[in-house]
Amino acid sequence: LDDKVVPPNQAEAMVAVLKDKDIPVAYVPFTGEGHGFRQSANIKRALEAELYFYGRVFGFDPADDIDPVEIANL
Repeated sequence: LDDKVVPPNQAEAMVAVLKDKDIPVAYVPFTGEGHGFRQSANIKRALEAELYFYGRVFGFDPADDIDPVEIANL
């Protein structure tokens, strides 16, 4: 977690507020990445995690098999 724009402690604070307000939230940190992803595997995983999150929140199943992410308040 090398994000200089939104440091991990700020991201974790936002996650904590969303959890406290019972708003669905998932937090998937990527070691060694900054604010914009560079590693192709991390880009793929981030997009898959986002699609998984949307699927769970909006009630649809993505067409492909996607590794789940932990979603609080769902």
